[in-house]
Amino acid sequence: MKKSKFLLLFYLAFYAVSVCYAQTNEPFEELMDTKPHDGLEVWSKQEKPQLSWGSIDVRYAKRNVPDVGKTSRILLKAWKGERVNAQAVLWTNRVLDEVSVSVGDLKNGSSVLPSACVKTSFVRYVMTDELNKDGKGGCEQRPNTADWDSSLVADMLDIAESVHVKAYTTQSVWVNVWVPSDAKPGKYKGTLTVSSRNAVPMTLSMEVEILHRTLPSPKEWRFHLDLWQNPYAVARYHRVPLWSEAHFEAMRPVMKMLADAGQKVITATIMHKPWNGQTEDSFDSMVGKTKKIDGSWSYDYTVFDKWVEFMHSTGIDRQINCYTLIPWALNFDYFDQATNRVLYVQAKPGDEVYREYWGNFLSSFAGHLREKGWFDKTTIAMDERGLEAMKEAIRVIRAADPEFKISLAGNYHAEIEKELYDLCLSFGHTFPEGVRLERENDGKVSTVYTCCAEARPNTFTFSPPAEAAWTGWHAMAGDYDGYLRWAYNSWTRDPLHDSRFRTWAAGDCYLVYPGGRSSIRMERLIEGIQAYEKIRILKEEFSKSGEKQKLEKLNGIVSRFTPEALDMQESGEMVKIAGSELNSL
Repeated sequence: MKKSKFLLLFYLAFYAVSVCYAQTNEPFEELMDTKPHDGLEVWSKQEKPQLSWGSIDVRYAKRNVPDVGKTSRILLKAWKGERVNAQAVLWTNRVLDEVSVSVGDLKNGSSVLPSACVKTSFVRYVMTDELNKDGKGGCEQRPNTADWDSSLVADMLDIAESVHVKAYTTQSVWVNVWVPSDAKPGKYKGTLTVSSRNAVPMTLSMEVEILHRTLPSPKEWRFHLDLWQNPYAVARYHRVPLWSEAHFEAMRPVMKMLADAGQKVITATIMHKPWNGQTEDSFDSMVGKTKKIDGSWSYDYTVFDKWVEFMHSTGIDRQINCYTLIPWALNFDYFDQATNRVLYVQAKPGDEVYREYWGNFLSSFAGHLREKGWFDKTTIAMDERGLEAMKEAIRVIRAADPEFKISLAGNYHAEIEKELYDLCLSFGHTFPEGVRLERENDGKVSTVYTCCAEARPNTFTFSPPAEAAWTGWHAMAGDYDGYLRWAYNSWTRDPLHDSRFRTWAAGDCYLVYPGGRSSIRMERLIEGIQAYEKIRILKEEFSKSGEKQKLEKLNGIVSRFTPEALDMQESGEMVKIAGSELNSL
């Protein structure tokens, strides 16, 4: 056998095994980084394994000696009920076996912040790429990953209790402290310890100052978080039958993380491929549509009901967005009894066959939703569709049931704005003066979104981590109710190893990883959402108490978070300074 063929077979075998390991939560190997890195002449100067506190704004390179200044103490400030992050950095010039991390109780006199409130995660490395060649976004077709400037990047927060750290590498540890809402204010001191089978334990001091204010639980946050879920990706990755008990079991840790981030919306699909298969796993219809031999229609809501009830069980129950009456490809599925086949209606908004297909369904759907008690929180949702198509779709919806709520993520159209209960504008676009307040008074939802089009701020795997937090601050500065991102877990073919995708910039398709693994991006996004909530609470407090100077100072802090400001200042510095000022109020 030729050497090249042998190597190819070896790689394929290794790849298959690594995917299997990842799916069963066993140790797995990261891909090789071909980028230049520190050589032996640099690593040889490191006398022994070392540990330091680092910055949560930095993705530390795996094969470089980190620039951290060897900091042994850290002070975190948090409201009661808030989650705060830190990052410890371990680097070594020799192999470390069975590395584990522990944090004891943090103490303030007789008061204790239990160790159970502190979660540590090994930061793992995935393959990423870059923006389009013009540097202005990440929407370009990229079918050949060899054409892109790819590298390993720190992002995934693993669930492994221990890891094997190779010689001449850096291993970061993400630390998340979730302060109980009933904690006593004060400074709590504790120790983080990194141990391994073949090295002396190393320690870092950590201190958490709990402030006197309280952040509500995520369920009570007003920030309207809308990260689109993909249940089909979970079934494919874990190789379980769609909508089986095993499928729901695999989804629970992923969706529980989303609930703990304050998610408000359930993503449901009422047609096959609403986005024309733009992800590794196409969305299917959660409603079965059958045209009977006599020409009448019947509908099966079994899957839809199971999905909604499951999401309710995780704590996500505020809104159900049903996609879509205007897909990217105007083909609409149904089962035809006369031919015993799945057929498709090809029609555009305005066509009679379009009105018949959707009018019959929506009339039935409205009745079913009312029977389940879900009608008032359900919207018929569209994504980035034009004005004329929207007008026609709205006519069909209103004819079926005039009380249906409608949502749109896309451009602002004055002609249909009043018809839209949930309107999400792309980053950089704003509501006309007076419209936003009018929508708020009417109890409507007005949010902002980013996608592959924005170079920054964004949540690509190569984006600066602080940009995820920056979006929460910007949502408040722009007077939005919250934030939308099109893909929470539309996993790539091998998400634990490679975040690149054939169409969008790396990481655009997902924010969290299989098996209940979070990411640096997701944790920083939650940080920004918490900042939004803290600002909202302080505004209400200062307005009620008449503390005009504090209110003006708070508004001044928030007003910095504009797209123009991000062009002139690093997101990390902006968030760090504003966060410190916020905690001082």
